[in-house]
Amino acid sequence: MAAGPPVNRHYRSHRRGWASIPDVVQQRTLILSGGGDFTDPWHPFAQTSARIAGILDGVAGDAAVSDAVIDSLHGLAAAPPRLLVINAGNAERATDADPDAISALAAYLQGGGALIVMHVASTAFPAVPEWERIIGGRWVRGTTMHPDEGRSAVQVVPGHPITSGLRDFEVYDEMYSWLRVDPADHVLARHAYEGVDHPLAWAREVDGARVVYDALGHTTRSFDAPDHVRLLRNSARWVLGEL
Repeated sequence: MAAGPPVNRHYRSHRRGWASIPDVVQQRTLILSGGGDFTDPWHPFAQTSARIAGILDGVAGDAAVSDAVIDSLHGLAAAPPRLLVINAGNAERATDADPDAISALAAYLQGGGALIVMHVASTAFPAVPEWERIIGGRWVRGTTMHPDEGRSAVQVVPGHPITSGLRDFEVYDEMYSWLRVDPADHVLARHAYEGVDHPLAWAREVDGARVVYDALGHTTRSFDAPDHVRLLRNSARWVLGEL
């Protein structure tokens, strides 16, 4: 039997202490961007992913973008990034490859990975309950909606390291409403619509890993708001164990 990959015991996981992680761990951020089965007519994934890459570049090494979502998820075991960002959605279209891909993602997180999930990715993997368990919520067809894209107020929720020092801000975006949200999530930001406060971003821990979901980011205009940029950078630092 061939030997497994060599192990680098100098890589420190912020959750597990000195960890048995293959020495191919990449000191980088990998952004999975909508492409193939994970694209739609409404979201400019290439542009928003490039903007996210620019914001996060240097937080966990260089930032790279891939639109091969399924192949990249399967490749996590061989070349796990320090930080994984998923900015893709498949408009509630299930594929036969989804369950194995999410199993690969779960294994990455159990091994000390760090994950940020953006915007329409809450619609992805509709036939895989594990996806909702990982991200702590989802878009529910027939229930979740958003008013027309425009300038809206975001209320920052204090009491978490990610929101420390952040202020309420305005953003030009789609404001997701009536998402299904796990009560265990720590809500970071919300907006008011039709007399109801709706979570827009939250943090959680899953199987020892840290995960953040950010419902903002429909177009690059969302990242013209400096405090949204700070929220995203703080989220990256928190999931990496640096906050």
